[in-house]
Amino acid sequence: MLDETARGVFTIAVTPFRPDGALDEESLDRVVEFYLEKGATGLTILGMMGEAGKLSAEESLTVVKRVTARAPVPVVVGVSSPGFAAMQTLSRAAMDLGAAGVMVAPPGSLRTDDQIAAYFRTAAEMLGEAPFVLQDFPLATGVQIPPKVILQIVEDCPTCVMLKHEDWPGLEKISALRAASNAGARRISILCGNGGLYLLEEMLRGADGAMTGFAYPEMMAHVIAAFEAGDEARARDLFDAYLPLVRYEGQPGLGLAIRKHTLARRGAIAHPTVRKPGGSLSAATIAELEALVARQEARLAQLG
Repeated sequence: MLDETARGVFTIAVTPFRPDGALDEESLDRVVEFYLEKGATGLTILGMMGEAGKLSAEESLTVVKRVTARAPVPVVVGVSSPGFAAMQTLSRAAMDLGAAGVMVAPPGSLRTDDQIAAYFRTAAEMLGEAPFVLQDFPLATGVQIPPKVILQIVEDCPTCVMLKHEDWPGLEKISALRAASNAGARRISILCGNGGLYLLEEMLRGADGAMTGFAYPEMMAHVIAAFEAGDEARARDLFDAYLPLVRYEGQPGLGLAIRKHTLARRGAIAHPTVRKPGGSLSAATIAELEALVARQEARLAQLG
């Protein structure tokens, strides 16, 4: 079961599709193995970048079944939903299938601090004993959750064991939460998203690792390993080698198509298909990506 001590790299998994848009179950198996080979210590499925909102309920369960059956690491399942009934149903099914926990993002209708805190109290009640991750991604949800509200949720909900931190800018939020835990508040795991764009600074502020889907998950694993070994200089060098690709993949609206193209290029999935509605890459974009990959490989060769 997921708990407050979780650390490392919980890779946000893509959901592979065939060119006709059908779920590609064979590629799902393949990409799980790829993530594990590249250093993932956990997996997160059915997230926003996993195209969860484009899956049927049956397809969602298929993804959960295949990943939990194959992965020897903790699997977190995104269960965010406009209604609590669907959230509860998927959470129960996921936990029964062997998931370690679930992830919940707030709906965009929440406007006040009291509404946010009340929503997560109800969510925790509906999820029962399932440990959950609070997904704080205001760029996508439109919901701003200040540190005091996160701390209130953590106090009110013992099953809240992790924050998926994706605020931007959000480094001060990590510092505030860690200062509060040092002063006696319950300490929960903090894993960070945003494609790994601020990974070094997030670790320095007190994060426990990454929960993101950058197409080179080994970057997060190697940077975190170097950081935890006390070699900040090497951690920075490794991060800098990948930074142009992190930046390029981070383009709003096109990032998932870039990520899937890269994963297909690396052999992790058979097809780069983004299920409709979704973007595709032009020849110019692919050429730019290839140039960045070549430069990144050269930098890594120099680092040894």
